[in-house]
Order: sequence, then structure tokens, then C-alpha cells
Amino acid sequence: MALPTTMRAVEIRTFGGPEVLTYTVRPTPIPGPGDVLIEVAAAGINRPDVFQRQGRYAPPPGVTDLPGLEVAGVIAACGAGVERWREGDQVCALLAGGGYAAYAVAPAGQCLPRPERLSMVEAAALPEACFTVWTNVFERGRLRAGESLLVHGGSSGIGTTAIQLAATGGATVYATAGSADKCAACLDLGAATAVNYAQQDFVAVLLDATGGRGVDVILDMVGGEYVARNLSLLAEDGRLVQIAVLRGGTVTVDAALVMRRRLTFTGSTLRPRPVAEKARIAAALEREVWPRIASGQVRPRIHQVLPLDQAAAAHALMESSAHIGKIVLVM
Repeated sequence: MALPTTMRAVEIRTFGGPEVLTYTVRPTPIPGPGDVLIEVAAAGINRPDVFQRQGRYAPPPGVTDLPGLEVAGVIAACGAGVERWREGDQVCALLAGGGYAAYAVAPAGQCLPRPERLSMVEAAALPEACFTVWTNVFERGRLRAGESLLVHGGSSGIGTTAIQLAATGGATVYATAGSADKCAACLDLGAATAVNYAQQDFVAVLLDATGGRGVDVILDMVGGEYVARNLSLLAEDGRLVQIAVLRGGTVTVDAALVMRRRLTFTGSTLRPRPVAEKARIAAALEREVWPRIASGQVRPRIHQVLPLDQAAAAHALMESSAHIGKIVLVM
């Protein structure tokens, strides 16, 4: 079937607030070797999209300037060398950019089949959170059944995913969130304890909850003064995994504490990783996480769905931090 030569898209006309997101028309991209072209049904909104709009997170070299790191839809065309996928297959995919559009190109290895239980909107909410949580909590953080995990920002898209994956994997999960409603959502998703950080000291609460032992793994996107507090909360041989630094990345670390308690302080970013590495993570997700989705153990929590031409409103909502779970755009 012939593809349109142009498509609807949302571009960042200039850096600034949500209002700089502009509804426009762009040429329809062409998939290169090893890529697929996806007719997008829905696209997830993520914090890095906001940073890109603000001029704080540039796309990797050679990547489209259109924002959007995850989509779900139907494969419209396949580039040379693509073997697994065919036109008409329903997939969700992790992108390096370009999701805020009617069509988006993705490396074939970064695509996953749309889970039968989930709508396109729900499937679009999976890739960024699942890739991030799996590689950071279970690979870098080495979380195992019987251990404990603290998830900061437990009501975020990353947080709601991390709670579910850790709880269904046999870990005891703790979370922090900024309101009673958000804490209740964390508990509903499987957290054993949710701490309202606006009213309580999470270190004191969780040291008490663990009998002074501390937690085995902490997933943090706050940074700043949280780093020292996180390290003080880790159990012996504990692991702190940093995935963002919303309150700053320059910190002072008590190296003696790290040595004495044999702690690991690590972290990662996802977007700049090679395609082969992301494809490896996708294979792990299909093997380890997709069965939990198929059984109903894990399901993305959707806060709000907005049409593509209301991307600015979606960004304003994300920046307000009033959401619980994911915000999704639909075509």
C-alpha cells in the first residue's frame, strides 16, 4: 500500500515552555536497513521529552529532532534486512526520537509485539519505562527475589512500572511519593510501604520498617541531597542506581561509608546506547516481562490520554507532577 509523502507531527520550534510545541506537517520518514516504519496509534510522554523541549537534552547525532521516545502502532513498511516483522504487525517500540508523529522509524530490534491484553494506548506506555526499569533495577541493581527495593517517585511512569516488576519478581517494595493519593496508588500497585516525602523523612521511616537493616536497592531520579540520604539507607552490599538528577548531579559522597558497608553507586542513561544493546534489552523484556503482562500481573497505569495536537497540554501536565502513571498522545 502506498504511504503518504507527508504526515502530521509535533515539533520543537524553539526551546522554551510547553507552548513552543508546534503542530506541523513533515515528510514521512523512510526506514533504512534494519529499521521498520510504524504507523503510530499512540505515543508515550516522558520526562526526557520535556528536557529536550527546554534545550537540556539534545537528540543523539543523526536522530530526528522530533520528540517522542516510545510508540505503539502498526508496521507500515520494513527496511532491508528485517526478518522478524511484517507489514501489519502490531508492535510497541523504543525510539531515539520521532514519536510525536503519525509515522515513526524504529530499529527492528527495539520493537516488541503488542501484548494481547493491552490497548494501543497501554502498549505505548510500556517501552521507555520497561527498558529503563529492567536495565537499571534488575541488571545494574541486581535485584533478586527476597530482597528489597526503594523506588523514589513511585507514582511516575517509571515508578509505577518498577513497583509492579519488583513486586511480581518476589521483592519487597517501598516507594516515596508527594501526596496521599500518590502513596495510595503505590500501595495499590504492590508497594509494602509508601512514604509521603512532603510530610515524612523517608530514611527514618524505612529504617524503622526494616528494623534498622536498610534496603538492598534504591532507584533514584532525584539526585542532589537525596544521594547522601540514599546511601545512609542502604543495607550492607546495597546498590544505589541513579537514572536522573532532577535536583542536581554534583554531590558529596561519604566514601568511608561506601567502603565500610560495601555499597555500589551506579547509574545509566538509555537513549545514547547502541541499537544492539537496546535490542538485547528488548529480548530480555520479551522473555522476562511480557509473560507477566500476558498473565495480568503487570499493567501500565494511564493517567490521561490527549490528541497529538494537544502535546503542549500533555507537557504542562507532566511538569505539574499532578499525574499518576503515564500520559499518552493518540493520533
